[in-house]
Amino acid sequence: MKNPMQLTAPMNRDFNRELMTLVIPIALQNLISALVISIDVVMVGMISQTAMSAVSLAGQITFALTLFYMGMATGAGVLTAQYWGKKDLETIQRVLSIACTFSLCISVIFFSVTFFAPETLMRFFTKDNELIEYGSRFLQMISFSYIAMGLSQMYLTVIRSMEKARLSASISSICLILNILFNAICIFFLFPTMPKLAVAAVALSTVLARFIELACCIVHSVTRGTIRFRLPTPKGSQINLLKDFWKYTLPILGNYMVWGIALTATAAIIGHVSSDMVAANSVASMVKNLAVVLCGGIASGGSVLIGKYLGQGEIEKAKHAGNRMSLYALVFGFIAGCTILALKPLVFSIVSLNTTAQNYLDGMLYISAFYCIAKSMNATIIAGIFTAGGDSKFGFWCDTVVMWGIILPLGYLCAFVYQVPPIVLYLVISLDEVVKLPVSYIRYRQYKWLNNITRNFEQAH
Repeated sequence: MKNPMQLTAPMNRDFNRELMTLVIPIALQNLISALVISIDVVMVGMISQTAMSAVSLAGQITFALTLFYMGMATGAGVLTAQYWGKKDLETIQRVLSIACTFSLCISVIFFSVTFFAPETLMRFFTKDNELIEYGSRFLQMISFSYIAMGLSQMYLTVIRSMEKARLSASISSICLILNILFNAICIFFLFPTMPKLAVAAVALSTVLARFIELACCIVHSVTRGTIRFRLPTPKGSQINLLKDFWKYTLPILGNYMVWGIALTATAAIIGHVSSDMVAANSVASMVKNLAVVLCGGIASGGSVLIGKYLGQGEIEKAKHAGNRMSLYALVFGFIAGCTILALKPLVFSIVSLNTTAQNYLDGMLYISAFYCIAKSMNATIIAGIFTAGGDSKFGFWCDTVVMWGIILPLGYLCAFVYQVPPIVLYLVISLDEVVKLPVSYIRYRQYKWLNNITRNFEQAH
């Protein structure tokens, strides 16, 4: 009879092999997603600090829309991973149809508001008229990309949850490369001495890249895909699946919105404190997002595997996978923090900031290095493990209390009542992940996330 250690060793090897085949391409895709958002800020920063700050603030609108996409994509991914464990492709097809329908509706709403009222949106973040003018140009143009993003992100998430992460990353890579190429042409060749036109052209570059990304998704779905873009069908099984979709998606969507709107509010607080702090924060946020991409890969890849195991009914295997993911999250969070510190000289050599903004950025990067450890743990546990098992409400309530009950009130008091130094303000608004960590780990050890949430739709099909 084999002892537990003999059983665990091959289980670890199998899990590590499966995880790495997902983590590397998913981390690459997360890196690409972060770069697509950040590349406009970086390349516009080569024009002027004002243009970079304006695009960074305008990007908060795209960030807010991305939160909707992330919420619905995560909900769709949870269902897809578990039904993938059952090899129920027909149900996965219906999950995609439901997700695309609602994401398209949200995209149209954001497009309408952003295109027709860009100045109103910019005034929420800053009172600086020059920043408003630059940001409005950028917003009005980039709003067209929202239509394509809604559909492509749902498709890429669903096929990724079917363990086709390499394909998803390949399509996203095409989008990034084209975006960088188009940006370079606009900045260095077409409008090198016309910053206002260059800002609008950079936004147009993102629009073109996003529509090409969508075209790649459509071509793949038609030629080689096992699932395709289709309208939802009004069948009984579809109605039950729709109920499940919103049961697990709404708390996730609420979680992303509560967290994301709070981050947008902190950006607004920073925007009203100092334009130099805005510039430094835009760079620090970019570096921080790039440093944690591997942590996000662990969370997303592990979530797919845990969902698959739960859909197959392998509860103990899912529990073991969760334990391994928690350990990896700690290790990679530490690596991410060290990466930020290692990249500091490179960051300062690339980005052109004035002396005050450079001093702010120096302190922000040190704070971000420690932030990454807690961020990695929370992302893996809350956004990865919990959601894979249908325990999606915890993240919503946790972020509601921490972000809106603690961090935002403290941030407001520090900025406008006590008027603390900018670095102290940045430290305060970066404490959210540290506060959440002990609570999320206690919840994890209760193992309430070990749930098979699939239905038997065979007869309904």
